[in-house]
Amino acid sequence: MPTLPDSVPPNALLRRLPQAWTPYVQLARIDRPIGWQLLLLPCWWSDALAAVAQGRAPLWGHLALFTIGAISMRGAGSAWNDLVDRDIDRQVERTKHRPLASGRLTPRQAKIFLLCLALVGGLVLIAFDWFAIGVGMASLIVVAAYPFAKRFTFWPQAVLGLAFAWGGLMGWAGAMGSLAAPAFLIYACAIFWTIGYDTIYALQDARDDAIVGVRSTARLFGEDVKSGVGAFYGAAALAGVLALWGVGAGPASWLGLAGFAAHLAWQVARMRRDDVGAALALFRSNRDAGLILFAGLALDGVLVAWSHS
Repeated sequence: MPTLPDSVPPNALLRRLPQAWTPYVQLARIDRPIGWQLLLLPCWWSDALAAVAQGRAPLWGHLALFTIGAISMRGAGSAWNDLVDRDIDRQVERTKHRPLASGRLTPRQAKIFLLCLALVGGLVLIAFDWFAIGVGMASLIVVAAYPFAKRFTFWPQAVLGLAFAWGGLMGWAGAMGSLAAPAFLIYACAIFWTIGYDTIYALQDARDDAIVGVRSTARLFGEDVKSGVGAFYGAAALAGVLALWGVGAGPASWLGLAGFAAHLAWQVARMRRDDVGAALALFRSNRDAGLILFAGLALDGVLVAWSHS
């Protein structure tokens, strides 16, 4: 079984599973955990932001549910993406060995697997109230549209941002049973962040994408890609400032946001348009950037709860 280029070495998970399971693990990107981690973090931010607004600790049970949901729905979304893109994937060096593109799974097998993953995600969703369920269901429209975006716009990263940042709404909705300005602001923060880091990720495929006609912001920005990523990372930091101001956040939250912004600035400084290896490493480092912001928000809520006890 081939190890895909962006899998996490030494791929201990694949070595311990029956070989017949390997294509399903790869289809769901379980061997590449950065995907579900980046999907999860806006959920955690939003839940922790709601906690700060209410003067309490984060809802740890909700954070656990969001983790299960992110893993399952990232897998379902990846299966859908690979079903739609399997012909394109065969023409791109980085993706030609994916299970569907290489023929190791049939479309029927992928569809059944997708439905199973979606069922797990659905079971997580019904643990919340009806408002949060409605918010979660609305995300499926964007998720379904994403694989087609690269065919007609140079902004597929923006469509991915709308989908991957949806947790910025879900965490607040699950905690509050409603939505308010800070939720939309942390959602905007996550959208801009996603556009930035996925532009870095797309640098890996820019040459092949140009050959097969796939569009991306990495191709659109061209020589100005560093400035483009910097602009979106700056917008993410600004939206974060407004979100924290909107809930009257304390010092720990501001420290977390400062660390997040500093990490994004470091990424921009390290970017090299033609360095594919660095692009993947910088993309993966966004897990740490997101955790820094969450840590600040979560600590803020815990400290406020302690002061009231």
